[in-house]
Amino acid sequence: MNKEVAVLGAGCYWCVEGIYNLINGVDKAVSGFTGGDVENPTYRQVCDTDTKHAEVVEITFDPFIISYKELLEIFWNIHNPTQLNRQGNDVGTQYRSSIFYTSEDQKIQAEESLKEHEEQGLYEDKFVTTIEPFDKFWAAEDNHQGYYNENPDQPYCSAVVGPKISKFKSKFKQILK
Repeated sequence: MNKEVAVLGAGCYWCVEGIYNLINGVDKAVSGFTGGDVENPTYRQVCDTDTKHAEVVEITFDPFIISYKELLEIFWNIHNPTQLNRQGNDVGTQYRSSIFYTSEDQKIQAEESLKEHEEQGLYEDKFVTTIEPFDKFWAAEDNHQGYYNENPDQPYCSAVVGPKISKFKSKFKQILK
């Protein structure tokens, strides 16, 4: 089993999980929290108090099929890394653009990838993505796992998640399962 783990925060985890679970080489993407100071936080705690957690997705992947660098390429393309503590109408530190590295190699790749993408000039503003050491992941409650697939007609899903996933599918169709 040569699996690796990537932990990425790009706003609402419903969007991020929905996208990464479509990718060939990704075994699973799980919505949850990291980077805070409360043990085993709930969704309500993260949204309503200052736990300092980020909404993230823990991605288990096969690096022989898809590389960490390719996962980062997707990351830069599925959210706006220049928005501080927000993505669109989702506002709060839990929605920060963040990469939580699990090894020194991931840290180096994340730093290089950030620099490369910022220099490409995709956005006028400076990137605010944090690159932080990974400590512990807490999966979100069961009703948050696979949320988009279970609730595609929910207003937030149809207005935000669905269009984001459609855009991703059209741009990255060569790597879909």
